[in-house]
Amino acid sequence: MNERRALGFGLSAVLLWSTVATAFKLTLAEFTPIQMLTVASIVSAVALIAICFAQSKLSLLSTTFLSNPWYYVMLGLINPLAYYLILFKAYDLLPASQAQAINYSWAITLTLMAAVFLGQTIRKQDWVACGFSYFGVIVIATKGDILGLDFDSPVGVALALLSTLLWAGYWILNTKNKADPVVGVLLGFLVAIPFALGLSWYEGASWSQITTQGWLAVTYVGLFEMGVTFVLWLSAMKLTANTARISNLIFASPFISLILLATIIGEQIHPATLVAWF
Repeated sequence: MNERRALGFGLSAVLLWSTVATAFKLTLAEFTPIQMLTVASIVSAVALIAICFAQSKLSLLSTTFLSNPWYYVMLGLINPLAYYLILFKAYDLLPASQAQAINYSWAITLTLMAAVFLGQTIRKQDWVACGFSYFGVIVIATKGDILGLDFDSPVGVALALLSTLLWAGYWILNTKNKADPVVGVLLGFLVAIPFALGLSWYEGASWSQITTQGWLAVTYVGLFEMGVTFVLWLSAMKLTANTARISNLIFASPFISLILLATIIGEQIHPATLVAWF
């Protein structure tokens, strides 16, 4: 029974994550990356507060934070603040299919960083996998023009790659964190929101032109990229006795996402992106 529930939670998370690239593009049509980060973070925090309340975990917030305040401040500045701000900017500069493909190389970045910072051994086949994965990133970013190295947006590619470093670094820092994971993620949002509000005010972008569709899109991002979906994935990993089987579900997400990008927002998927993924 637990395995069936784990599979259900895992599939739900993957299906929701498959939609966020499309939601990112719809949201960025009306919001700047900083505005998007600010509103989505507030939505995520509200959702996670509701979840913590339902699980009787709100009392853990203050004790968890005070146990190591600078650690949680650092985590919050990395994720969600820096990670999502950089990721949203990459999506703003690149076609969503490219930004998503490059961002999904975070798993390879995590493998390399785990070797450097945690002393984990990288097998020969892992090195080969890393090489092929980053070669695929180059193919996607250049639309197959490998020798010409002609990028749609070199800054966008650099930001998408930087996002993988931040995301992997965040999980490296989390390896020894014994706190409740939902509480830990909520603390990150609570730390990040004041900084995001300050950056949004400093940017001075207008809010008056945002339509109902824009507000719905950014709310969707806050709930299903940065909030509820994390809890679904965490629940799946907690229930399963076969972590690898659940983890492998995530590789279905990019393909579903490419279909949604092509059908919903009409983005043209370059053949090089499909070739690199396969």
